[in-house]
Amino acid sequence: MNIRSLTRGDGAVIVAAVVLLIASFLSLYSIDGVSSSEIPNAWSSGPVMLSVILAGIIGAALIVVARGLPQVPKVAGLDLGQFGVAFTVFAAWGALGNIFDPAGAFDNIGNNSSSGFNAGGGLILALVATLVMAAAAIATPLVPALQAALLPAPKPAAPQPYGAQPPGGYGYPGAPGPQPGQPYGAQPQPGQPFGQQPAPQGAAPAAAQPAPAAADFSPFWFAVPVTRPLFPEDGSQTPIAELAPGTWYLAVEQRGAQLVAQTQDGRRGVLQDTSGIQRG
Repeated sequence: MNIRSLTRGDGAVIVAAVVLLIASFLSLYSIDGVSSSEIPNAWSSGPVMLSVILAGIIGAALIVVARGLPQVPKVAGLDLGQFGVAFTVFAAWGALGNIFDPAGAFDNIGNNSSSGFNAGGGLILALVATLVMAAAAIATPLVPALQAALLPAPKPAAPQPYGAQPPGGYGYPGAPGPQPGQPYGAQPQPGQPFGQQPAPQGAAPAAAQPAPAAADFSPFWFAVPVTRPLFPEDGSQTPIAELAPGTWYLAVEQRGAQLVAQTQDGRRGVLQDTSGIQRG
């Protein structure tokens, strides 16, 4: 059962079912001159327990199970969710009837007069819970706001710290390691432009070299000096991701002065501004 498939409407049904269960322990009636300890709750009244409490809880369970199963089983041409909706509507109808005529179980307490006889907290709370439950069950397929996921999608893996070694095989099979003279995963040298080899220790820095031709391109790791947008490969100008400083990214293709980069969660896009990037 996949709980991430549950919707906000399902969440409302679950909460209403919990409230309904709480209502079953409260007094069904309020009678003048009778102690509340002598007044039964739903567990002492078969009609209320069967037609309201159990019907509502069973309906909620069927709705939630139907939503979480990859393939919903059907009975007589109806799936479990539809049966669940019917149970919740029946429970709300039963609770409404008991509110209008709470004297149906009056004989349970040995009185012969209905004077001062009113619905108690248990019946009132059960009516509210079943009405909310039925409304959520019916409205979920119709209201987009109730169809949103109840649980947020899992977050992607945290980005690697700046200077950390990229995982083997990440993003591009057989990606080459760092350039000679620089340990793999070491922090890029500040100011080292894209395409330039790191200068030997103690030697004067060499002038920046132009980026290698696309035909001679080999995938490499790089970092950006500032946050830069990553655009779709189809040429549209709506960014699909942002490249942040302090994280290694994999360049998998060169298109003129631009690079096709791959993020840590597997998304690919075009880095249009490659100025000042640092190779790993």
